Amino acid sequence: RPARTGVITSLLRAADLPHVPPVRVVGACVGAAVVVGAVALVITAVPMAALIAAVVAAGVPVALLRRRASQRQRALRQCWPEAVDGLVSGVRAGLSLPEAVADLSRHGPVPLRGPSAEFAAEYRATGSFAAALNVLESRLADPVADRVIASLRIARDVGGTDLGLVLRTLSALLREDARTRGEIEARQS
Repeated sequence: RPARTGVITSLLRAADLPHVPPVRVVGACVGAAVVVGAVALVITAVPMAALIAAVVAAGVPVALLRRRASQRQRALRQCWPEAVDGLVSGVRAGLSLPEAVADLSRHGPVPLRGPSAEFAAEYRATGSFAAALNVLESRLADPVADRVIASLRIARDVGGTDLGLVLRTLSALLREDARTRGEIEARQS
């Protein structure tokens, strides 16, 4: 049975901090609240002002994690078309699909090198493409990555000579999606 993940755990994964225990985030929130509340109480001598400052300070670590997750998601969204183009080149050069994904750890976009290296290590250890994709998917924790990984699973299961065409189409769709998302974000701002 899969383990339930909490909000803080998923936020840490999205911020690319999967090895930080959620208890540390809670501790940082409590610590920030205590320190800022105490300083505010000393400066203002008004307990209600100190309480408000403590509540605001307690949310700062979570806000920083959300900001980092948002920046990471934006960086990943921009690098996926280049990564898929790298997969197309690798497959065209004669690499198998798992080898092409593992090759991203050396020649792919910088935000994908660490997760691709973990994919390569898992694939070497187990020999299972599906298990290695599961590791990659959980490490990236990104909706665009989920789409790419689902496409890779389907391409691997179906096989055939259309793999290059599927990957090129996916790259074009990701570029169009990034362009559309950029326009929407610009209009919202």
